Amino acid sequence: MAALIGGVKMGRGSLLRATTVLLETERSVRALRRKPVAVIHPDGKRETLIKSNLTADETKQKQERGRPPKRNALETGRTAGTSTDDERTLPVRTPGVKDQSGHLKFEKALPGDTRLAKVASVARSRSFREQQGRVLLEGRRLICDALRAGAAPQMLFFSRVEKLRELPLHELRHATLIKVKFEDIKMWSDLVSPQGVIAIFSKPDASCLTFPRALRQQSVPLSLICDNVQDAGTLGTLLRCAAAAGCDRALLTKGCVDAWEPKVLRAAMGAHFHLPILADLDWDDVVGHLPELLTIHVVDNSTMAIRGMVTGVVQKVGEAALVCGGTSNEEHVESTSEDEELPLPRLEPQAYHENWAQSSTALVVAGDTHGPSWEALRLVGETGGRKLFIPTDPGVDCLNAAMAASILLFEGRRQLLSAQKAPRRGPSEVR
Repeated sequence: MAALIGGVKMGRGSLLRATTVLLETERSVRALRRKPVAVIHPDGKRETLIKSNLTADETKQKQERGRPPKRNALETGRTAGTSTDDERTLPVRTPGVKDQSGHLKFEKALPGDTRLAKVASVARSRSFREQQGRVLLEGRRLICDALRAGAAPQMLFFSRVEKLRELPLHELRHATLIKVKFEDIKMWSDLVSPQGVIAIFSKPDASCLTFPRALRQQSVPLSLICDNVQDAGTLGTLLRCAAAAGCDRALLTKGCVDAWEPKVLRAAMGAHFHLPILADLDWDDVVGHLPELLTIHVVDNSTMAIRGMVTGVVQKVGEAALVCGGTSNEEHVESTSEDEELPLPRLEPQAYHENWAQSSTALVVAGDTHGPSWEALRLVGETGGRKLFIPTDPGVDCLNAAMAASILLFEGRRQLLSAQKAPRRGPSEVR
């Protein structure tokens, strides 16, 4: 009896398992036979599918009849990879973004697309930037500043359509817009937290840019001259301070780091598109870009930085003392050139808070490593300029070039504005 019951139980279990297998098979078959009723695209459009009794080959032939004939590169009169005005008016078969005029569209990068990698590599090399005339700008604010100033965009990579809508689309009509994965932008970005938008611009020319009128109206007759500033972060900070202080121009001598270095651009925070920047200049060219009646001063943020000074110079101003160290005489002799062996002009030191900016003025700021060049000191002496210093408490190291220049630039702005507001005395009042 027990054996019979056991056999019945085993039979039921086998029957249940067989039934389960059959049910799962039927369910899978039914799922394969189902057809979608509609397709919803990412842009919100709904496409209804109509069932047809045509075969797959007949359906394909019917779809090909409705498509416009393909044209090769010779018929269109262009090379592959470029677009024309006629092509922009053709209907877009893939989801895209259009501006108000309905002519702006972007393309989606396919796997293996190396355009972003190529342009990012070019932008990191100064020689390639100069040869190809391209610069890389990253971030919405920097790209918007460049577009407002009239810079010419060539290519723009973005990760989301929302990032594209944040930009002035009417300024991107002639640029190639490419949607890429955020991972690709993060791979080639220099930022810790990329914003998801990178643009390639033609290298801007200061004479062709349009700077904000409001900033130009608030500028003062103060120019910044960067002398052999080799640190990218320092140069970017100097340019940012010059733009904030309302300088009318910034001149970069040969030996300075490239103004369009990505690190300089990040540190400058858009200063390249707020004031004219003239780079890679000889000292004769520097004089040609300055007004005729001008006084040039030099920032003496570190007394030892002036080439030819002896180690351990102590300069007392009242009760405050500025103590700076420097390189040894042996190291200086090894690094000097024929020009540096010439006698240094004697310049009178002057504290930064005393009057030194009453008319058109230029300020020479040198790098922290070498200090002002002989040519800079000679030019300061010819125009009757001074060595401007910032007294510090004893035991405190000298300020770096960027910090000292920022203090002097804003002090120069204050003095120039005060001189403009001061009433002019007539000839009878002058004794």
